[in-house]
Amino acid sequence: MANPIRVGITGLGRAGWGMHCPELAGKEDKFVIVAGCDTQAAKRERFAAKYGCKVYSKVEDMVADPNVELMTIATRSPDHFAHASRALKAGKHVFDEKPMTANYDQARKLQALAAKTKGKLYIRHNRRFEPGFLHIREIMKSGIIGDVYQVQLARIGYARRDDWQTLMSCGGGQMLNWGPHIVDHALQFLDSPVASMWSELKRIAAVGDAEDCLKIVLKGENGRVVDMEISGGAAMGKPEYLIFGTRGALTTTGDSIKLRYLDPKVKLPKRKANPGDPGENFGNPESLPWIEEDIPVSPKKSYDIWDELYKAVRLGKKFPITLDEAVAVMKVISAAKKGTPFEGRKS
Repeated sequence: MANPIRVGITGLGRAGWGMHCPELAGKEDKFVIVAGCDTQAAKRERFAAKYGCKVYSKVEDMVADPNVELMTIATRSPDHFAHASRALKAGKHVFDEKPMTANYDQARKLQALAAKTKGKLYIRHNRRFEPGFLHIREIMKSGIIGDVYQVQLARIGYARRDDWQTLMSCGGGQMLNWGPHIVDHALQFLDSPVASMWSELKRIAAVGDAEDCLKIVLKGENGRVVDMEISGGAAMGKPEYLIFGTRGALTTTGDSIKLRYLDPKVKLPKRKANPGDPGENFGNPESLPWIEEDIPVSPKKSYDIWDELYKAVRLGKKFPITLDEAVAVMKVISAAKKGTPFEGRKS
């Protein structure tokens, strides 16, 4: 017998209406939308007309609706902590949009609260399931490019953006916009506790007062370095992923992966450093058995975050994104902002 989860969408804008609702289409055997909440009447009317369900102007009223079993939090970033907390205290399950909260302190408090409540907290780091990310992780684990020692991640472009995501008072800035996705990727690629970190935040092209350009470099205890860049002020592009290993490398943008690696079937002859006079040469050149491939992005295993959420809520399965991982993302984000003009108010 089908037992769909009864969902209330909190925030009916770009994320709630534009992402959550379309993603739930066709999943009526697992999820049924029973309520929506937004401060704007026009958005409530649009939602009610499509789904024929209750709508609320206040989160408190939707929290009190006994028919709502799970609330998705798709309100503005500074509201995530308060709205998720209220829902958890009422015994609701919560699917919280990125960023988990506005800062690391709030993230730790929300995690502690979730440990005491009947409802469970899940964080929507949906880009953990992007095909490109999944496929690259598979290639790294295969060992074909050797031991990975450096990873570069980039999401860049140029835009004089002017919406609320550019205003610090609204929780704007790329650190809380693209940041949670890319930091989550970085920590997964690092595959090690963070040993050191360097960061720099700037505002280049956006017209608000929040950062639109950031650079973070993490070094793991395993020696691996992950260099991530997010920019709204970059007039030229670069690959989304660039991975260097001891026997090869890969790069990718969009739907294709370019690989260059040493043929694993060919055993390389031993070489020894020569302390003698090299003459006019820079060492003795050799011909290496390189293999170059262009392959489509197509991971062996794929996931759907809503299916994983259903399995976690209804079947008691482990949700792939742990709260510890989500809190670790917020720790990096808060550390990168600390001491900068973009730090904002403390919790």
